[in-house]
Amino acid sequence: MRLARPIYNKNGVLLYERNSQLTMQGIVSIKNFGLIGIFILEPAEPVPPMTRADLEFERFQTMCVFSIAEELTNINTAHKQNRIQFIVADIIKNYGHLDAKINFVQNLRSNEDYIFKHAMNVAILAAMLGNKANLRLDERSELVTCALVHDIGKLNLPPELVARDALDQKEMGDIRNAMLYAYSAFDNVFPATPGVRRLCNQYCKMKENIETEKFKVAEDKISIGAKILLVADTFDTMTAMRYGKPPASEVLAIKYLMDHPEYYDPNTVMALIDSINILSPGVSVELNNGDKALVITENTHNILRPILLNFRDNMIIDLSNQFSYGDLEIIDIMKTMDNRHIMDIDMLRSQGISVEGPEFVKVKDEK
Repeated sequence: MRLARPIYNKNGVLLYERNSQLTMQGIVSIKNFGLIGIFILEPAEPVPPMTRADLEFERFQTMCVFSIAEELTNINTAHKQNRIQFIVADIIKNYGHLDAKINFVQNLRSNEDYIFKHAMNVAILAAMLGNKANLRLDERSELVTCALVHDIGKLNLPPELVARDALDQKEMGDIRNAMLYAYSAFDNVFPATPGVRRLCNQYCKMKENIETEKFKVAEDKISIGAKILLVADTFDTMTAMRYGKPPASEVLAIKYLMDHPEYYDPNTVMALIDSINILSPGVSVELNNGDKALVITENTHNILRPILLNFRDNMIIDLSNQFSYGDLEIIDIMKTMDNRHIMDIDMLRSQGISVEGPEFVKVKDEK
């Protein structure tokens, strides 16, 4: 077996490169490191392409989640924060000023580390969306802080309850009460930023109203920060990789957000689309007529209607042409079992199609 993705330690040091051959000693070492699973390649499968930005995102996530776990546990037990302002500043420095989109790669989660990895990803998304919304730096810092602590009350609940999707009214009430109780300590934890508690309370109220189908974005005066937090939280929850539930693809998650403008602010959803790669060149998709195709040109005006190359007959399909292809649409991304794209941008270039794309980093044993 060969590794499909690199493995870093909590200090960001590379332990195992992509394409590394797994040995029994390596498996024991990785298990002792605390990973719940790894991505492996089929015997003849090529190494998935990764850019330097992709590798840095993997490294940053690994380093960040350890700091977040330690800080959230301390806030929850001692009602004091030690380093959260430094974590917030680091997230904003790395992902709060980006001009280009990133590949938002998910990692495996267990019930025990779900809250910490979720908090990290929501904070990264919030930093990017806060940038798109042109929030002031102090507003971004407050927003990213809220993203890190918005689920902290769930640390006091059984992990199996937090991870379960199908909840009855009592269980949903228990979670809300735990959240609000945790928020009540924020005045002491964040004395200089009272907006943290206010923003988290708004987010919690929005979640409650959505669950009861009462909430309408246009009818309530909700802060932009709370709207961002809700979109980031929902997107990460849907696409998270965890035990017992396959993740929704980025396409399905975006479709859901776009189909419910009464819950999710359309401008914030568009900011999310402008921040992450969803249907970029090289992505393979399934169409509602049963065909499979490859994205060759992204549609910046309507992300769900790009230009495609049909695998069945090698015909070019421009989904933006509503007259010719109005009834044809993408239903999902083609993915392998470990949630990676089946095809990549090199396939397009090998067929003589000129495509602008990122520079991928070579790994050992690759020519």
